[in-house]
Order: sequence, then structure tokens, then C-alpha cells
Amino acid sequence: MTPRELLAWNVRKLRVKRGLSQERLALEAQLERVSISQLERKQVNLGVDSLGKIATVLGCEVFELFHLPTEGEEEPSNLPRGRKG
Repeated sequence: MTPRELLAWNVRKLRVKRGLSQERLALEAQLERVSISQLERKQVNLGVDSLGKIATVLGCEVFELFHLPTEGEEEPSNLPRGRKG
């Protein structure tokens, strides 16, 4: 996995685990929702400051955003559609 793929994997996994929509994560991290969407789709590289904000909202350290998934771990899915907190 590339660093970009790891980042996308872990941000989505942690976001869904905490029940946050992309919109809520972006709002709390003071980023644009499109930035979170592009990050999760592996289309953009965010700066270290932005990654720090995301990690803070997700309740983890920046290095945890690059944690390798365990063997056989399924790719994280999105939250069900509809309004989320």
C-alpha cells in the first residue's frame, strides 16, 4: 500500500468507527468537506497541519493515520446514507 492509500484507508476507518460524516469531520477539523472526500478517494495530499487537525478530531496521533491494516482486514465502508452528527 502506498502512503496515500494508507492515509485514505485509516481516515475512513477511524471516521466511520467514530460515527462521523465527512461533513462533520471537516467542520470539526476546520477543513473543507471536499478535502476529506478527496483524501478518502486518494485524490489529494493534505499538509501536515491538516493531518494534525484530522487526527485530533479522530482522537488519534498523526502516525496512526499511516498504520498498516491487519492481514485480511476488510476495506472500511462508509456510513449509511442520511444525516449524521
